[in-house]
Amino acid sequence: MDAPHNPHSPHVSHVPIEHHRKVVRRFSVAILFISGLLLTVLALNAELFYPQEKKEPQARYLQSEEGVFISAPGSKEPIVLPVKKVLFEYIEVAEGCGPDFSGACLNVRSGPGEDFSVVTRLRRGVVLKVGGKVERDGHAWYKIVFNEWLRYPERVTGDWYVAADYVNVLLDEGNHDLLGNVFSKKKIVIDRSEQMLRAYDGDELFMETKISTGLELTPTPRGKFVIFKKTPSRYMQGPIPGVSGHYYDLPGVPWDMYFTYQGAAIHGTYWHENFGRPASNGCVNLPVPEARKLYTWAEVGALVIVQD
Repeated sequence: MDAPHNPHSPHVSHVPIEHHRKVVRRFSVAILFISGLLLTVLALNAELFYPQEKKEPQARYLQSEEGVFISAPGSKEPIVLPVKKVLFEYIEVAEGCGPDFSGACLNVRSGPGEDFSVVTRLRRGVVLKVGGKVERDGHAWYKIVFNEWLRYPERVTGDWYVAADYVNVLLDEGNHDLLGNVFSKKKIVIDRSEQMLRAYDGDELFMETKISTGLELTPTPRGKFVIFKKTPSRYMQGPIPGVSGHYYDLPGVPWDMYFTYQGAAIHGTYWHENFGRPASNGCVNLPVPEARKLYTWAEVGALVIVQD
């Protein structure tokens, strides 16, 4: 006999077994997906904190290195000496001939040794840029480079080497260019009638020296200018179309301070000693020691006044 119905008793519903199986399968798939995701994260963390050592790919080409060929005595095959890099960039000729080539000049050779031909001769005060050093038979030779713009590049043929025994190493930073507006209390006054240069720091006189400004046909321009470029070495060549018809070829002009974009500069002069009267193609010529002193003191942006 059926039991009487109690309205307060809980109602029990029966879930079909097929539906139960679907729920179990979906739950299992979710567990597998989460497990896979966790494994992936763990693997990535392991790679991040404990990276595996990777092998570098082998270079396909040999690294280039500059060298110079030397004929070895008693051998048919030449040897190659490396041109080593140096920490400095410039050298100054300390032992060379005078302005008129009097005395012993420093020979520039086509290779690192006295068995190489002489390319040219250098006077005292020349400043040159160094591209490297070669050591041979207990002696060092500096390779000279001209990586500046040259008006007549055909005049430079072959390599230039100078013996380290006759030069001084210069620890100079190289080129300085004016960037933006720079205020300077320093000024350089060039008097063409007196052939004198005076440098001031504010109102205080720093130095004065005799100079040589431009000749009558190539005068140093009058006016107010600023030094916009400094460089310890410049290969100066002429003639300059529209400026000077004179031929000249002067490697390593030292301590250059440019104040016009047409090429007028204050610089050291190793090829004459005629200071106190005009002698240049428009530049301001100084004795080399005075030019170096001024170059070290002056800064780009310094005022230059050229007057009569």
